[in-house]
Amino acid sequence: MGAVTSSRAVRLRAAVRRAPRALHGELWAAPADRVPRMGEPGAPAWRPSLLVLLIIAAACFAVPRTNELVTDASNGVSGWAVLAALAQSVVLVAGMIRPVGAWWAATALSVTTVLVTEPVMSPDRLFPWSVMGMVFQGGALFLLALRVPLRRATGALALTLLAGMALTLHQTQRHNLDLDRSAPVFVVALVLGAALRSLRLAREDLVVQAGLTAEERARRTLLEERNRIARELHDVVAHHMSVISIQAQVAPHLVEHPTEELRENLTGIRENALEALTELRRVLGVLRSEEAPAQSARHAPQPGLDRLGELVATVRSAGLAVTVSTTGEPRPLPPGVELSAYRIVQESLSNVMRHAPGASAEVVIGHRSAGLTVRVVNSPPKRPAAPSPGVRHGLLGMRERAAMLGGELATGPTPDGGWEVTAILPGTSTQTTRTTEEAR
Repeated sequence: MGAVTSSRAVRLRAAVRRAPRALHGELWAAPADRVPRMGEPGAPAWRPSLLVLLIIAAACFAVPRTNELVTDASNGVSGWAVLAALAQSVVLVAGMIRPVGAWWAATALSVTTVLVTEPVMSPDRLFPWSVMGMVFQGGALFLLALRVPLRRATGALALTLLAGMALTLHQTQRHNLDLDRSAPVFVVALVLGAALRSLRLAREDLVVQAGLTAEERARRTLLEERNRIARELHDVVAHHMSVISIQAQVAPHLVEHPTEELRENLTGIRENALEALTELRRVLGVLRSEEAPAQSARHAPQPGLDRLGELVATVRSAGLAVTVSTTGEPRPLPPGVELSAYRIVQESLSNVMRHAPGASAEVVIGHRSAGLTVRVVNSPPKRPAAPSPGVRHGLLGMRERAAMLGGELATGPTPDGGWEVTAILPGTSTQTTRTTEEAR
């Protein structure tokens, strides 16, 4: 039994020794929550309004507090009483900026004021905190709880109540003790401040999560668009690899008395083409496994500029007035370039129907020696567009297609209030040009 008591005493002494350090860390050294200043990202819109209201409240508090202290200090220290009331008003305002230091200053001012005025205070006056004293100390606790965790605010409340109990032990005359009335006031102030802090932190977390969700949605949409482009390119490349394989197989029969070296080279070309086609299908097979298209659509040829008329007819049947014109001399283009041009026109016209009701559109296909220019311009909408659910990433997909070919895409409003999309696509893909240069 004695050993247990001795162990408890040791633990108690250790806790007492740690108390000053813990008190210093919790209620002095540890900073309060940082609130962004005006002009910084995330600055709260309510901060200036709350500061103005706090200044007005402090000014209104100073008058009755001064009257209260002057009445208590009727023995000739009224000048000090006025100074103390003004200092308490300043401390309340400072609590908006430095809540921890303001709470310490408020507690020190309250204790000092009570010690000075208690000997001449009317016995009928509430002790140790008067009505205005409770308002002052409760306001300091409220501002502290707005900016520090609940654990630290609870420690401040405990120290405030301990200071009040200590003051009751040093009274020189009997007073009406008000600890039973001041304690609930301080608790309510702390709970209200802690609740508002929790609400603020929850809103900040919600904003952060919303930003992360939007970023993740954009990244997922980008990956989905790239998967779609990869599937389309798979069809184009697979077609050409199949043609190479067939041509390599048929070529020996088109030559009279082909040499053995020619047969071996053509056989190697065919085997390499088949192996590349197998690897391509194996790597991109996973893209076919998710959201695979219907069997008929899977084997349908990828669209090009030759099917632009069908696209325009479909859009016109939906109510959009579209004109199509072509400049320059048409020339053969790689299937990937034609496919990207078709998709850019398709997405641009879809955006016009979604975001510019009643507008008309113009599609201009320009053939140049270096490649192809696609320009889609729409007039201003005649009526507001209905809000569309989801996130719009059509422009992102068009930029991906243009960048994939080594081209450029420019979008933006027109002077008359419409919208313009211009894509410059090279006549040959970047990969094809690089392969040709390496072969040379």
